[in-house]
Amino acid sequence: MKDIAQRFPENPLLLPKDLKPSSDGLQIISLLNPGVFSFEDKIWLLVRVAEGVARKEGAIFFPALNATGNTEIIEVPLNDPDLIATDARVIKYKGLNYLTTISHLRLLSSDDGIYFHEPDFTPSLFGKGYLERFGIEDCRVTQIDDTYYLTYTAVSDSGIGVGLQITRDWQHFESGGMILPPHNKDCAIFEEKIGGKFYCLHRPSSKEIGGNYIWLAESSDGLQWGNHKCLIKTRPGLWDSSRVGAGAAPIRTERGWLEIYHGANAEQQYCLGAFLMDLEEPSKVIARTVEPIMVPTEAYELSGFFGYVVFTNGHVVEGDRLTVYYGAADEFVCGAHFSISEILSKLAIIQA
Repeated sequence: MKDIAQRFPENPLLLPKDLKPSSDGLQIISLLNPGVFSFEDKIWLLVRVAEGVARKEGAIFFPALNATGNTEIIEVPLNDPDLIATDARVIKYKGLNYLTTISHLRLLSSDDGIYFHEPDFTPSLFGKGYLERFGIEDCRVTQIDDTYYLTYTAVSDSGIGVGLQITRDWQHFESGGMILPPHNKDCAIFEEKIGGKFYCLHRPSSKEIGGNYIWLAESSDGLQWGNHKCLIKTRPGLWDSSRVGAGAAPIRTERGWLEIYHGANAEQQYCLGAFLMDLEEPSKVIARTVEPIMVPTEAYELSGFFGYVVFTNGHVVEGDRLTVYYGAADEFVCGAHFSISEILSKLAIIQA
């Protein structure tokens, strides 16, 4: 299937071997899904770095944070009858789910948006406390005035929720705690207040009734969220039949708030699409793409830690040009350009 993405010829921009592990005994397995922002005339990525332990014959290892905040390695024999290890990302042991990797967030900067490096003075963000015991993932960055709001997936044995950090200088961070409890993720805060309120997209999950849908919420302070409304559902028979989730902060256009989102089918193949919300009442969805705007087609998107995946939660807007930074095959960081007007032309009006 042909898409409208103009991929960087330099892709992949970042590979696991390009960064050093956070500590001895760990190896970087994947670089994924960066948050993106501009600061001090540079483009920055807040990259999810997933680390693990090399497999040894007869056993499987998975990392987790202990009560002191240090990483401990849990070892389980492969022949343990309580172990189910059929997924590269998640294992089940004694009835509980564990991640095969533990993720933290690392800052990289670039003068040209193509070649990124890790400055010595930038801090990395690691999970803290029992609600982030299995790490923090997939950060979205929203700038309102001089303040940056970082919403990320906080993972623990208690579930998957949305954590918040706030910064103005990228050296000092204020924790907003868990702003959306399990099971929830894919939270993107709008970069403008509407009617004096914060708005965000988020993705609560249900394994029984309902599904993995995109919701809207509002807040007076950015910390306490309510008035939740379901916006975007999965569509049987289409590329987003199994799950949908928000990408980065919605983009203001003359026609409405444009959101780039990911969708997956029953085979866990991830593509990107778009939908449009009313500028004054974002709970009103005006239009949505029928076909995806980006489909995994390149070798680095089809094969990796978890293949057939393009997934974004970060972009840069310059006039009509939208530069999307995305995770490919759950292993590499890549970039692609889009025309905003071309994306808008692909939208199909939703009939009331």
